[in-house]
Amino acid sequence: MKLLRVLVTSAVVAISGAAMAQTKEWKEIRIGTEGAYPPYNNLNAKKELEGFEIDYMNDLCAKMKVKCTWVVQDWDGIIPALLSNKYDVIVAGMNATPERQKRVDFTDVYTATPIAMVGAKSITSTDISPNALKGKNIGAQGSTIHMNFLEAYYKGSTARPYPTQEEANLDLLNGRLDYIVADLEALETFVKGKGKDCCKIIAEVKRDAAIHGPGVGMAMRKGEKELAAMLNKAIADSKADGSLDKHAMKWLGKKAIQ
Repeated sequence: MKLLRVLVTSAVVAISGAAMAQTKEWKEIRIGTEGAYPPYNNLNAKKELEGFEIDYMNDLCAKMKVKCTWVVQDWDGIIPALLSNKYDVIVAGMNATPERQKRVDFTDVYTATPIAMVGAKSITSTDISPNALKGKNIGAQGSTIHMNFLEAYYKGSTARPYPTQEEANLDLLNGRLDYIVADLEALETFVKGKGKDCCKIIAEVKRDAAIHGPGVGMAMRKGEKELAAMLNKAIADSKADGSLDKHAMKWLGKKAIQ
């Protein structure tokens, strides 16, 4: 009996040791972002990353006392690059949709903002229903919730995907599109900048939970429990101490979660 107890105790110690050995201590986090979606993340004229998510994540890294390295990745390959271990987490205005959750895990939501459509200043109607926009050319960034939304509901319109939001904006500016759809803050940046003479926000889009999800979170490979716990604690702390809204007010002009 004594020998049995010794063997059982040894087995428990061995299992506990193995479990501890599998626990990863994160001292450095590689962060993937698009760098082409102002005011969330963008490469400025000096090719430096800037924006709400850049400042916010750098703040979280300081809170977590870890070294963070940014990696710029085109949007259409941003999840495949995460899954192939090019970086550890995506911070790129990515909504935590049910479809994406089949491939990756998400942190808690750190921003949830309205979605809108922009069109020419000459448009007088605010009706953006599928019936009202039948036959119109509507642009959105490809592989986004906005393109998914157009394909699901605007079957009578021509939904045109673009590699970046900037390219969709330019086609609207040049008269090749009738409307574009994106996050409200991204569209506000456009209509206050390059689109100030041509375009205006027409109306907000009603969110569909199945397509749009609850809001924006950070994406990770499946099963990264220690990383998720670290990030969620830092996100919760930033909500409690007001630093999340401080960054949001600076870059978005409003609180992070509307």
